[in-house]
Amino acid sequence: MLPIYETFYAWQGEGVHMGRAAYFIRTFGCPVKCPWCDSAGTWHPDWVPDAIERISETDLADKVLATKAEFAVITGGEPAIHDLTAMTAELAFRNMPSHIETSGGFPIRGNFTWVTLSPKWAKPPLAENLARANEIKIIVESADSIERWWRSISEFIDHQVVWLHPEWSKRNDQSVLGAINEAVKGKGRPFRVGYQMHRLYNVDALDPGSRPNVPLGGNTLLGH
Repeated sequence: MLPIYETFYAWQGEGVHMGRAAYFIRTFGCPVKCPWCDSAGTWHPDWVPDAIERISETDLADKVLATKAEFAVITGGEPAIHDLTAMTAELAFRNMPSHIETSGGFPIRGNFTWVTLSPKWAKPPLAENLARANEIKIIVESADSIERWWRSISEFIDHQVVWLHPEWSKRNDQSVLGAINEAVKGKGRPFRVGYQMHRLYNVDALDPGSRPNVPLGGNTLLGH
């Protein structure tokens, strides 16, 4: 049984698998607490729902298989604070690939088909998770974010694609966009320009299982 914030059927809006039909399982709880979190309902006291349902791995897998999803994405919050071994086993039994989106700061328990790691300064990623990741997603919140993260993780990068995503509230910030442009043009591999394409289509919100989006956007007036 896992504490689940929401489940919804959409398509992957980011990374290597962008544009493919996907079923999202968003677990509840996150000790990382990013100031610009775009799923604050999983942890922030101002946004946490009154009740969180605990759902069995079997029932969650049934939800996935009831759609035409090509894979299931376990996300959060921070999904790796939960033991996801049974969840990945249930999906594998049904021949459904399982992806995880994690900060990488906690041991990953589960046999995942694909690992997307998005490092956070509040809880830096474990070396074992960086090595295990299939792709890295750096959230570019300021013009110096890319260089700071590259100094921290470059020794662990081998096969992984490294996506550079503007933090959503900075998506029109020319210093952030310029830093991404220059990094990709100046270095090339492994950097790629990233974006949250699902937001442009509003696809997540179209599914009845999706909760309203509550991005914090780094609002210091709200204490974030």
